[in-house]
Amino acid sequence: MRKLDQCPRVKINAQYCVCTYPDCSRRGLCCECVHYHRLRGELPACYFTTDEEKTYNRSVEFFIQRRTGK
Repeated sequence: MRKLDQCPRVKINAQYCVCTYPDCSRRGLCCECVHYHRLRGELPACYFTTDEEKTYNRSVEFFIQRRTGK
């Protein structure tokens, strides 16, 4: 099991984390967040604007649609 104190950047990363999921256990642990979403075919919240992130739609398709207008 991971421990927040094992990441030397957890406090710095958490300051910039835009995830709005209230119970996110990966806040500030970027490597775990990327791994978690990658396994699900998703992108982490930091790839999205604030409004896009609030939809909780982390799909690659949604990301592409929002960037290309298609």
